[in-house]
Amino acid sequence: MRKIIFLATLFFYSFIANAQNVLLTQTIKGIVTDEQSGNVLQNITVSVENASLQLNSITNDKGIFKLVNVPIGRQTIRVSAIGYEDVLIQNIEVTSSKEVVLEIRLKEKIKKLDEIILKSGKSKTRALNEAAIVSARQLSTDEAFRYSGTRSDPSRMAQNFAGVSGTNDGRNDIIIRGNSPAGVLWRMDGIDIPNPNHFSTLGSTGGPVSILNINTLKNSDFLTSAFPSQYGNAIAGVFDLKMRNGNNEKNEFLGQMGFNGFEFGAEGPLNKKTKASYLVDYRYSMVATLQKIGLNFGTGSATPYYQDVNFKINLPTKNMGTFSLFGLGGESHIHFSPESQGKDNLYSSNDGSVRDRDFKSLTGVLGLSNTYFFNSGTSGKLLLAVSGFSSKYTEEIMELNKPNTPAFYKKNEQVKYSAGYNFNKKFNSRSQFTAGIAADINQLKLKQDYIKDGDSVLVTLVNSNETATLIKAFANLGHRFSDKLSSNLGIYYQQFIINNTQSMEPRWNLKYQFKQNQSLSFGAGLHSQTQPLEVYFYQSKNNLGQTAFTNKDLGLVKSVHGVIGYDINFSKQFRLKSEIYAQYIYNAAVEKTASSFSILNSGTDFGFPDKTNLINNGKGYNYGFEITLERFLHEGFYWLFTTSVFQSKYKGSDNIWRNTAFNSNFVINALGGKEFKLNPKTTFGIDSKLTVTGGQRYTPFDITASKNAGYVMYKENEAYGEQNNTYIRWDLKFSYIRNLRKVTQKWYVDLQNLTARENIYVRTLNPKTGTINQISQIGFFPNINYQITF
Repeated sequence: MRKIIFLATLFFYSFIANAQNVLLTQTIKGIVTDEQSGNVLQNITVSVENASLQLNSITNDKGIFKLVNVPIGRQTIRVSAIGYEDVLIQNIEVTSSKEVVLEIRLKEKIKKLDEIILKSGKSKTRALNEAAIVSARQLSTDEAFRYSGTRSDPSRMAQNFAGVSGTNDGRNDIIIRGNSPAGVLWRMDGIDIPNPNHFSTLGSTGGPVSILNINTLKNSDFLTSAFPSQYGNAIAGVFDLKMRNGNNEKNEFLGQMGFNGFEFGAEGPLNKKTKASYLVDYRYSMVATLQKIGLNFGTGSATPYYQDVNFKINLPTKNMGTFSLFGLGGESHIHFSPESQGKDNLYSSNDGSVRDRDFKSLTGVLGLSNTYFFNSGTSGKLLLAVSGFSSKYTEEIMELNKPNTPAFYKKNEQVKYSAGYNFNKKFNSRSQFTAGIAADINQLKLKQDYIKDGDSVLVTLVNSNETATLIKAFANLGHRFSDKLSSNLGIYYQQFIINNTQSMEPRWNLKYQFKQNQSLSFGAGLHSQTQPLEVYFYQSKNNLGQTAFTNKDLGLVKSVHGVIGYDINFSKQFRLKSEIYAQYIYNAAVEKTASSFSILNSGTDFGFPDKTNLINNGKGYNYGFEITLERFLHEGFYWLFTTSVFQSKYKGSDNIWRNTAFNSNFVINALGGKEFKLNPKTTFGIDSKLTVTGGQRYTPFDITASKNAGYVMYKENEAYGEQNNTYIRWDLKFSYIRNLRKVTQKWYVDLQNLTARENIYVRTLNPKTGTINQISQIGFFPNINYQITF
């Protein structure tokens, strides 16, 4: 018996040892296309850069390649072809559970150049949109997973870049070069979409939790100034997001749990012959789930509930081009009972009354596109979409032995129908022409009743069923004068039908690569944006007692951008980029009577100021200097340092120049990390981030006036004259990745605000006592995530 046990034990350990020594491999596949035309390229050589391996593939007539039996770990791919610039795709993460799918775009040569160093198909120092050559950078999904403090959120990922700040731990609003977050445009697969965040409101661009899922996105573009003519109705920045296709040959699955919730994803082929595929991912709030099974996180009844789904179906056809259907949607709600709000806290009302609050939001987008090639250099893309948004917020005053009294009711509903067509023509290796036209038809149902400060009667601010249509068109000519000099000249036009306001906007950029590793760039253009839609329909009584829409004739706010940039690559892994910029804003909405108010200071809250009688007399300006120093991931080590120094000012109808609410003056980010390969199947990583930012501006309370009035009042003549203390936050992240046969497990422990520094979030005032209470942002917060793919 002992011999049998001994032999069985020996066999077991021998089996485990052999399993440990099995070389795990995976497939790298994808498609190669021409960067300018977007058409597929055949007979392109794709090979693994590994001295011990002889792995290569040639693209077929559909531009597809496949490399099999590639060892797991970080790999480098070389792509080469006669007549095109060679590229090197470095640090591709190859795991045992999921095939690696790449989309590689090659630039046709004018003259022979040295190799170009790429990350996931194109250098991350350049935008995917070849017309965006200034103030633009790729959002890498690999970095979103790797960087500490991002919570796998594209918005929080962008906060690491120069010129971007986000000093609100509770929301992911993006402040770009001192601009309001309301000036940011969100785009998905060529379609402008509503705010893709949970607990969002009409016209805002941020929120506490993102609906977007990094597991379904591929590398995308983030633009911060002087963006080309393809983008409009934005004055601050652009998120040009792209959802990836599912694996068209193999079913793959994902499970994950962490701060963003419990998640399940699947992808695979719909038809292997036609290469049709699907991709779907569903997520549900973790806190809500755990409380349902009896676990208490100390949040009382104020539990955030949310769920979301992202999906994409890709359908190539033989004669009708490629159809793509994508969708994303999210539902969220939260209830703040008086018990959950506490005393003198963030949810204190202006008059000090005890209130019961409830908030719900619903967002959804469904988009369909068809890309068709008329010939190898000419294509068209049809875009159709419908999106919906709804939010409802209520407040009721609670008094002992009395029924609740409605104090605030707001419900906004928006259904947007979008249609557009884009045309692309590559004339030759030097010249490319793109143009497009689109229309957004917004059907709005807006309702808001509230009790004004100092009053006890419920009045109506807005009660409208309206249609607001925006017509957009653009054209852009890109030309490469030589290998060193390239430029884009474009024009953008938009017309807001509801009041017939319009804008014709020239755009121009230029890049001069005066040395192989150094370049200068320049960009300039005029940009405009509609006011937040609900603001147009605020109502008030005129002198005759009639209801009037005094904001309905507001024109577009306009902004002139100018940027000069310098870029130098000291080596293949080390880069410096600097930009100096200026922005002049005019036609901003301000009050008709003299005051310090400007719409330029709104956008980081759950609504917009209830101001009527607005006119387009406001102004503003931003200018600054940015530096990015970066060591790309190489031999497991990377670091990134960004710093921005800027001024952001505005002028209301009182003609006094003041700091904007977003003029924090400086932002510094320092990130770094190291991957340790413990064995061929296991990796351990350490990543860290330090953020130091000037404090946000705020308007001081007028305590005496507040006591006399019985509700909170501010010293409006000192608007944004005070500044919070410097915001400092240090995050430290540990990761552990284990590959098994056809299964990969990843653990992340992200220790956010490791020093538990009490950064100021907001101040509240009790108007009865005159007591000011300071609310801090998150303390030490351990964000633990687990992911399994198979």
